[in-house]
Amino acid sequence: MTENSTDLREAALACLLIRDPLQKVIQTQYLYEQYQQNKTYTSAKKLTVPDMPGQPDTPELVAPRDLPRRRNSAETGVATLIHAITHIEFNAINLAWDAVARFSGLPDDFYADWARVAYEESQHFTLLREHLLSLGYDYGSFPAHNGMWEMAQKTHHDPLIRMALVPRVLEARGLDVTPKMMDKLRGTGDLRAVDILELILREEIGHVAVGTRWFNYLCEQRAVEPLLTFKDLLDNYFDGELRGPFHTEARKQAGFTDAEMALLEGR
Repeated sequence: MTENSTDLREAALACLLIRDPLQKVIQTQYLYEQYQQNKTYTSAKKLTVPDMPGQPDTPELVAPRDLPRRRNSAETGVATLIHAITHIEFNAINLAWDAVARFSGLPDDFYADWARVAYEESQHFTLLREHLLSLGYDYGSFPAHNGMWEMAQKTHHDPLIRMALVPRVLEARGLDVTPKMMDKLRGTGDLRAVDILELILREEIGHVAVGTRWFNYLCEQRAVEPLLTFKDLLDNYFDGELRGPFHTEARKQAGFTDAEMALLEGR
């Protein structure tokens, strides 16, 4: 730690609170560069992290059931689908920085992993937003839902539960559905969107793997059995319901065991 070094966790909190998406991306990428150049350190102090991150005035956030159904209309084409994915990536930047800022006293590698995830999510957001602009729209042009953040709020008291349910359930769902989205976009001729989603899918496997790594670490620290703990959390938070089909190969690359896949398939 040098005299001018930055507390990575305090800086993560500052990123989390930025409302403007482009400023959030710029600051995220700058902070990750600072981290890579060894200009940051990780404090163990408790930070006061608000329940809601900094968000722009648009998109309007509505309940998932109130979202208009996405159809490939002549007017919007595939823009509503691209917008929905862009919104997920914006949320993912916030979720990564929230994990860094909120949870104290974990190994330095925990913060390093989530700082890298925040950086990669910011790149995904930028690629998708640029594509959205090329279609004549922008982030905020359509309403969006806040489901991912609602689960973040439910898990803010415990990093083990956060690692189990946000990366390994909500973000892992992206591994399951992205191949079908790519097929749909291929069918419309939007090959640029397919290329972007191919990159995102590859990197999201790594992000879910980060969740797996730290879920298993925290289970070991607390001397609890990972499979039973995961099952109990699914029962408590999802009423035992998770929709398939599952992208088994991608999930296994992200650290899901055969027993965990059998658990999911059996639900």
